[in-house]
Parts: sequence; structure tokens; C-alpha cells
Amino acid sequence: MVSLFASRKRRFADLSQKEILALAISAEEEDSRIYSAYASKLRRDYPDSAAIFDGMAAEEDEHRRRLIELYRRLYGDVIFPLGREHVSDFFTRNPVWLIDNLSLDRIRQEVSEMEQQAQHFYALAAAQATDAETRMLLGDLARAETVHEAEVEELTKEHLGGGKREAEDQAYRRQFILTWVQPGLAGLMDGSVSTLAPIFATAFATQNTWTTFLVGLSASVGAGISMGFTEAAHDDGKISGRGSPWKRGLASGVMTTIGGLGHALPYLIPNFWTATVIALIVVFIELWAIVWIQNRYMETPFLRATFQVVLGGSLVLAAGILIGGA
Repeated sequence: MVSLFASRKRRFADLSQKEILALAISAEEEDSRIYSAYASKLRRDYPDSAAIFDGMAAEEDEHRRRLIELYRRLYGDVIFPLGREHVSDFFTRNPVWLIDNLSLDRIRQEVSEMEQQAQHFYALAAAQATDAETRMLLGDLARAETVHEAEVEELTKEHLGGGKREAEDQAYRRQFILTWVQPGLAGLMDGSVSTLAPIFATAFATQNTWTTFLVGLSASVGAGISMGFTEAAHDDGKISGRGSPWKRGLASGVMTTIGGLGHALPYLIPNFWTATVIALIVVFIELWAIVWIQNRYMETPFLRATFQVVLGGSLVLAAGILIGGA
């Protein structure tokens, strides 16, 4: 079915001049909507960056207007319905709904790629056009896209000068930490440390690797579900500014489960002592990973983070081994 649909698409080289103009109009309309969506997403937290994308959306609207004027003079008022999805070898844009998951730097990178693709399109379209007026307009737009990046730099200086860009980047980093890192770290700590006692108590009490794995699996998944729902339900993020509750709940729940599964999975190995040694190595890696994340993102002094995490984890691990071996 997919191959049949693809075979019905046109190749760019086979498009008529009328179809090229229609495609250009459609592309400009879509790019303008994307820039407006970026501006809307950023307006509350990053108003200066939003102003840049508002300016770019206005530029694309001006390009669209010039294209439509030429199309009407040449072909009338009814624009041929042709979009990117109808041309097999034409570049595509990412769905607009994906912008919710894009960082500020990634948005800036996406914009740079969009401008480069648009310039390449207009250069090819101008070379393919047969009408002098059409070729001139497409060539002008190709040059406009070439200098657009420089114009973006000017807009950036205008709206993000005086340390505003650094302030926005710092605000984004803070939001990233509050929404993803902090709940994820809490989940990883809970999953890695709180499951140590039941898993190793079961291991040394039964010396049965399969039973130990089942206990570890149930403890990890149960803790992940509990932590995820707790994080999502206790704070909607509106007052605290910690971001979307479902994102925080997802980060906390997934990292809790991963933290517990890390030292439960080795017990899929049938040999008890081999599984236990590997599980202890995994625990060592998990605890030091937590220390690194605390130091890297939460700016916790390395020695203090080491004392808190490694000592606490070691005590819980020792408790589980002692209780299981009693």
C-alpha cells in the first residue's frame, strides 16, 4: 500500500512551472505556520526568541504574497493543490506537534536547516522555470533565503542582545532540570537504593536466582508506577513552575524502574554467585552515576554527593544482605 502511494507521487523534475509555483506557495504557507508555532511555544518563557520567529513568519508571508500575485497573473485565482507530500523527492518538515519536545537550541538548529532547504529549492526551481518573470522571482527568493540567515543573526542581535540570549539559555536549562532531571534523579535514587534491601534479602535468603529476579522485577515496576503517579499528581507545575506533570511523572517513573531493574536483571543468570557479583557491580555503577548527575546538574558538591549516596546505598545494601542471611 505504501509503495502504491509513493508511486503516485510526482518527481520534482517532472513538475510544470504552474505546479512549481503552487508548491512554492504551499511551502511558504507551511513554513510561516511553523515559525508562528515556534513563536507561540516560546512567547511566555522566551519572549525575545519568540519575537525573532514572529519576524521570520512575517518574512515567509511576504514571500507567499509575492508568489500568489505572480500565480494569479499567469494562471488565475484558483491555485493548483500541490504540497510537499505530493512530491517524492521534495524535502519534508517535521510535524508541528513535535515542537513541544524540542529544546531552544534544537529549534534554532531546525530553523537553520529549514532556511538552507528553502534556498536549495528556489535555486532548483529558478533553473527549471521557463517564464522570465517566474525565473526572476524564484531567483530573488533563492537569494533572499541565502541572506535570511544573516537577517536572523541581525534579529538575534536586536532581540537577544545585552545578555538576553544567555538569560534565555539559563532559563531553559533551569526548566529542563526542574521538569526532567530533578524528578528523574529522584526516581533513579529511589529505584536504585530502595530496592536494594528486598532484592538482596531475597537473594541471600533463598539463593534462588529466578525468585530473586521476580521480586526485583515486581519491586522495580511497582516502585516506578508509584513514583510516577505520585510525581504527576502532587504538583501540576502551575505554581511551582516545574513544568508539565506528565513529563515529570514519566521521568520519575521510568528512572525508578530502571534503577531497580539494573541490579535485578543479573539474576536471570542461573548461577547465584555469578549473578550476585554482577548485581553488586551494577549497584556500584548506579550509585556513582547518581553522584555524577547530582554534581553535574544539581551542582551538589562532589564529596557531599558521594557521602550521601554511596554511604546511604551501602547501608541499605548491607541491611538487605544481613536480613537475608539471618
